[in-house]
Amino acid sequence: MIELGKYNTLEAIKKTDFGLYLGEANTDGNTRILLPQKEVPEGINIGDKLEVFVYKDSEDRDIATTSKVPLTVGELAILKVKEVNQIGAFLDWGLAKDLLLPFKEQTTKVKEGDYVLVSLYIDKSKRLCATMKVYNLLSTNPPYKKDDMVEGIVYDYIDSFGFFIAVDGKYSALIPKNQIFQPIKIGDKINARITEVREDGKLTLSLREKSYIQLDADALMIMSKLTEAGGFLPYHDKSDPESIKSKFNISKNAFKRAIGRLYKAGDIIITDDGIKSNKNTN
Repeated sequence: MIELGKYNTLEAIKKTDFGLYLGEANTDGNTRILLPQKEVPEGINIGDKLEVFVYKDSEDRDIATTSKVPLTVGELAILKVKEVNQIGAFLDWGLAKDLLLPFKEQTTKVKEGDYVLVSLYIDKSKRLCATMKVYNLLSTNPPYKKDDMVEGIVYDYIDSFGFFIAVDGKYSALIPKNQIFQPIKIGDKINARITEVREDGKLTLSLREKSYIQLDADALMIMSKLTEAGGFLPYHDKSDPESIKSKFNISKNAFKRAIGRLYKAGDIIITDDGIKSNKNTN
């Protein structure tokens, strides 16, 4: 059986002026797929076999291509949004007919130029479509360990959990909501540190370094903001956690560790109203 959305090894059964008809070997040849003339390899003969990808053309007819596509049915790939119209988004996957990502298969509203992690499926009308609902397709057998640095793409967000990440585009991972201290959105490519490899093989990530490394960076960032503000900021260890997060993009605990470091080093003074740079004081 010729499978839509997959690579098939088919036999050349008939040449025409507009292309080459392909079919399954050792069959009656009634099921035929056209390979357009511009894609027919030189020197091909009737009876020769070709590996082709089968998809639908602009008139919804099955058609073959010798082009290499980035994904087949059930697989994952990161594709670019070329256009958005009234029926959904269209993704560039290297073929003449762009791949439809219906609105109902989007986990967030996408726009032209975005990159999205998708899988390929066949809809009820026997058409190839993309979906961003890929959670169950991600692998839980990662080759990583705690504290490894990894790359991934953000593919979903659930308010009660956080941001879902596909590490290397294929391994299941999560940045918990309480570990998000900077703006990120679906489609962002990120670098993160593994804080846990769970028993089920899923990864927990953080965008921050290990605490003893991050502490130096946080202290430098706070000093920079102090300098920009003229040497005083109205934040201290009693400040509201959300106001600290909004100003510094770090947790209150991280903020307290950093100003503690700066205080011990003599770089700041902690007052009832905030923190003050001690760099220019006598």
